[in-house]
Amino acid sequence: MSSTTSVGASRRALGSGLRATAKVLPEHTRAHNRAMVLQHLFHEGPTSRADLARATSLTRVTVSDLINVLMAEGLVEELGIQRGRGVGKPAILVGMRTDAYQIVAVDLSDDTVMRGAVLTLTGEAVVRRSLAVDDRTGDELVSLVERFARRLVAAATQPVIGVGLGSPGIIDENGRVVEAPNRKWFDLPLAAILSERLGLPVQVANDADTAALGEYTYGGAADSMLVMTVGQGVGAGLVVEGSRVHGVNGAAGELGHVTVVEDGEPCACGRRGCLETLLSAPALRRAVAGLDREAADAVLAGIGRTLGITLAPVVSALNLGEVLLSGPADLLDGALREAAQATVAERTMPAVSAGLRLRMATLDEDVVLAGAAVLVLGAQLGVS
Repeated sequence: MSSTTSVGASRRALGSGLRATAKVLPEHTRAHNRAMVLQHLFHEGPTSRADLARATSLTRVTVSDLINVLMAEGLVEELGIQRGRGVGKPAILVGMRTDAYQIVAVDLSDDTVMRGAVLTLTGEAVVRRSLAVDDRTGDELVSLVERFARRLVAAATQPVIGVGLGSPGIIDENGRVVEAPNRKWFDLPLAAILSERLGLPVQVANDADTAALGEYTYGGAADSMLVMTVGQGVGAGLVVEGSRVHGVNGAAGELGHVTVVEDGEPCACGRRGCLETLLSAPALRRAVAGLDREAADAVLAGIGRTLGITLAPVVSALNLGEVLLSGPADLLDGALREAAQATVAERTMPAVSAGLRLRMATLDEDVVLAGAAVLVLGAQLGVS
């Protein structure tokens, strides 16, 4: 179905830094207040206008006006009387209509096949599709992504508020692919191109960053955490105090291309001995091929120690609450994960590592799709 323009207003988040970088305009405040209301309804469920005002520290008049606007847009509805609250006029509950709109999500993290889904606002898949990439790169791949996304939009059963896409590569906050060598994409304004062609808001981000958002919003991960994605390559996405970390050039989290072995194996990035040459799924499978369980565990534990050495300064610098591994559980969840956690603990202060959880991600192969939906939720509704 086609998009609805009434829910297409992008959030303009108020800065949380110490230095003001732009004048705060009235429309910024309205967008911020709108986002707070939707954020609360999304995560906490139906509530009364009065309780919503208390939870957001907004005035009742402001909340009432916002609810009226959101009801007119079809995003919020009244759900009946809140009972059991004692004397006085009973309050009317309002809730977000999370099934009234849908999101198209596309996962480009695999070199051979793109995966897509039509999702509800709460991340439930309504439609799933996949399409072989067949070695397409450059403009050919852009056209294929466009056709794939168009098919998904056509398959939606409710109005689509936007398209989210997770892709390998360094991608800036505007959805411009700075570089994705394996896709032959360089300085490519992918979000803008797809948005113009599809007639819908399109958000594009690095697949590991997208995975981190998926785990944060739908997977119940900590407010400060890192998701390490292990597949054909190795990536990492960071969320710190509830916000995705971009970095100066949009390259935050490129741990897969940190050199961990001097004069090691050649890496796709052109250097040698990167973490990716040890930790990618193909590299792990080669390392344990033909070994019995005990020998394989010893090899995996060695790689886990190298991973722990790489993670320790990141965990310490950011005081992360969790590190999540997303990838093949038969390789990651066991000797490798346990050795990585032990090594981080050995190499950081107890105040840093005492509460750290190093665990498997919960969303498995859907993690990038879920995160792509969060990209749209954040841009269109201010929800994360």
